[in-house]
Amino acid sequence: MYLRESKQTRSDGSVVTYLQLAENVWDVVRGRSQARIVHNCGRADNPEVVERLRRLAKSILRRCSPEEIVACGGDWQLICAWPYGDLYVLEAVWKQLGIDSVVRQQASSRQFGFDLERALFALVANRACTPVSKLYCHEQWLREDVHIAGTQELKLHQLYRAMDFLEANKDAIEQAIFYRVADLLNLDVEVIFYDTTSLHFEIDEEDSGDKNGLVHGSKGAGKKSYAAPRKRGHSKNGRSDAPQIVVGMAVTRDGFPVRHWVFPGNTVDVTTVAKVKEDLRGWQLTRCLFVGDAGMVSQANLQTLAKGGGKYLLAMPMRRGDEVTQEVLSRPGRYRKVAQNLEVKEVVVGDGERRRRYALCFNPLEAKRQKAHRDKLLKELEAELACLSDVAKEGHTKRVCALTTSQRYGRLLKQTAQGLVIDAQAVTELERFDGKFVVHSNDDTLTAEDMALGYKQQQRVEEAWRTMKSGLKMRPVFHWAPHRIHAHIAITVLSLLLERTIEHACGDTWRNIRDDLKRIQLAQLSSPNGRVWQVTEPTSDAASRFKALKIKPPKPILNLD
Repeated sequence: MYLRESKQTRSDGSVVTYLQLAENVWDVVRGRSQARIVHNCGRADNPEVVERLRRLAKSILRRCSPEEIVACGGDWQLICAWPYGDLYVLEAVWKQLGIDSVVRQQASSRQFGFDLERALFALVANRACTPVSKLYCHEQWLREDVHIAGTQELKLHQLYRAMDFLEANKDAIEQAIFYRVADLLNLDVEVIFYDTTSLHFEIDEEDSGDKNGLVHGSKGAGKKSYAAPRKRGHSKNGRSDAPQIVVGMAVTRDGFPVRHWVFPGNTVDVTTVAKVKEDLRGWQLTRCLFVGDAGMVSQANLQTLAKGGGKYLLAMPMRRGDEVTQEVLSRPGRYRKVAQNLEVKEVVVGDGERRRRYALCFNPLEAKRQKAHRDKLLKELEAELACLSDVAKEGHTKRVCALTTSQRYGRLLKQTAQGLVIDAQAVTELERFDGKFVVHSNDDTLTAEDMALGYKQQQRVEEAWRTMKSGLKMRPVFHWAPHRIHAHIAITVLSLLLERTIEHACGDTWRNIRDDLKRIQLAQLSSPNGRVWQVTEPTSDAASRFKALKIKPPKPILNLD
């Protein structure tokens, strides 16, 4: 079956062309094929006829892949094809959460000369799909690897200007997005989990700043002043040799990021709490329970978190001689079994208004693992000390020094007049902590079980850090300007928000969802009458992802040029 043209010459000499759907059939009597008219479409110069044929072509192409069309021969050519399904879903969620509207509203008072919202989406989508540098994103990814509408004409400096805009308006954008997401997804914002991590830089020298220790941003970033960010401090990723920054993040019970902060690399975790509490105060979080780990605990922080009726739930550090080790761990009483790997005992210290409630938690499986690990270390130490027995008589050797300063063995050893020996008292002290952790809260409405289970959900922040570092490639950071460093973190957090939204709807990891969606491709085909942008048919796995996300599958034909 094919489209046929039939021409008629009128009496005035003009030629009128008619379009017909025809097919060739075999005439047995005459012994040859003949054209049979299936349908008369109408005059070729009639716009309505042309439009009807376009709709017919779209419906036909819906059932044909680009490879099949090209294989039919003729003048059709496959120009290029790109993975499309993952980008299509990211953009749909981006618009579903209203992030595009928030960005356009914030940018409405300025004339940038390019589509700022498209530039920001390209940077965020790049983090979620194939995390690369901003330079590679512009030169390779946007030009050849993917096709994102509205980004073909973007220049590199425009991507950087978009980053500067995001940093200059980060607080307003972050707050507006949170309100939209909290209402749309009905987020539980009564419990906020907070934690910090460190990100290193591939440089040798720290940032110095001016006489006040400040570094100034560019004009595009609003001329903000920042504390010199890249400093050496306690590294959480094993790179104490390199300058770093400290990143703090608050997430909900379901792992959705609420807000993030960037601190200089020499910032101690315990000093960040006051800033976090102050910034979240005006966010209308109703009854907000602040959950943090032992690194956030100090008397000043407890008072800060409790101001204005604030509630907190914190893991307590277990040190020798403090209240936790002297009164909480030694308090008699039975544990109540909450789960197979969790038993809880409530301990109250003090009386009246100044009493302090603790939940002593015990994990029998973890206790068994720690004991087995310690027994293994002791056997290794006994072998090491046996080898050193003869050498130690000659004096203090390098091997003895290496053992005493070792993070693995040092706490189990002590130096005596007879030489280096295993510290039996230290071993006994460590046995007290096997499988145990202590949490403390000022919220009397929480039972001991609620306190234990609430803190166990602190792993949501750890999951977010793993995703941002391993999946979104937040580290290492190669930017040197402070406002670009802050913008890089903000882009990564926005990408994490899109991923968490998709994962929460589909009940699967973004990696698996992305693999299913990448099978949907966008192809650009060339025909004698122009170019066709066609999307391949979704697989059954991809279709189930669209259904879970409540997103319509992409149109088979995106554009006809």
